[in-house]
Amino acid sequence: MARVKGGARAHARHRKVIKAAKGYYGRRKNCFRTAVQAVEKAGQYAYRDRRTKKRDFRRLWIQRINAAARLHGLTYGTFIHGLKLSGIELDRKSLSEIAIHDEKGFEALAKQAQSALDKAEKKAA
Repeated sequence: MARVKGGARAHARHRKVIKAAKGYYGRRKNCFRTAVQAVEKAGQYAYRDRRTKKRDFRRLWIQRINAAARLHGLTYGTFIHGLKLSGIELDRKSLSEIAIHDEKGFEALAKQAQSALDKAEKKAA
């Protein structure tokens, strides 16, 4: 029986790594040893940043909502509290989109939040 060497498997593995490193700069794209390191590190960054992305977008949405709420005399915290009191359950992503694209709609939300805050204040007093 003929001796089987691992050439085909090794070539396939190398090709897979080099394909994943496509677009990298310098030897990282065509030299197997450096490409393996680069692809592995890229995977670590991708894994980490899939989680970081969620945090970053939430922070962006909150900043946008805060800016829009301040135009109507509310801070972000009081605006969100007012929405909760009035029973409006919108997530921050959709509130941010409303703030950007539908100013009158956001103004109506701000008025509802303010009125709910005023009612809660009267009850407390």
